[in-house]
Amino acid sequence: MNSFYEKTEGEYQISTDPSKLDLRVIHKYLSEESYWATGIPFEKVKTSIDNSLCFGLYHHDEQAMPTDRQIGFARLITDKTTFAYLADVFVLEKERGKGLSKFLMAAIQSHPELLNLRRWLLGTKDAHGLYEQFGWTRITEELSKRFMMRFNPDIYKS
Repeated sequence: MNSFYEKTEGEYQISTDPSKLDLRVIHKYLSEESYWATGIPFEKVKTSIDNSLCFGLYHHDEQAMPTDRQIGFARLITDKTTFAYLADVFVLEKERGKGLSKFLMAAIQSHPELLNLRRWLLGTKDAHGLYEQFGWTRITEELSKRFMMRFNPDIYKS
């Protein structure tokens, strides 16, 4: 019996099955195209995936090989009880404009093990509008006084 979470919409599928993830696609996007993980080594991507709940977004195309081509990704660092940090969310550029980010967010937020979390967090530079459609709000000045962080922006630079 498949214990992985899956959602299908037309020719697109989201799955938490780690065996379906294409690490080359994920690493290429994160290391070369993202603004938040430029230069991240392959092994760090693999380790982060191994220790997270990951959502792969796939296009099922009967004419193409392989038939399920990875076109997007998101991962959650979570205890599945009280907290989740959403990270590394992307849809490949040539697949954008089809509502796939919304499909991905809806699938993540409807995962049965995540329905009763008290707090979700994420960081974004340019996708506030997407997340706001799913009930996310910006951290208020008052609330920001409660949160702290350690940040090393140059950790992946040689």
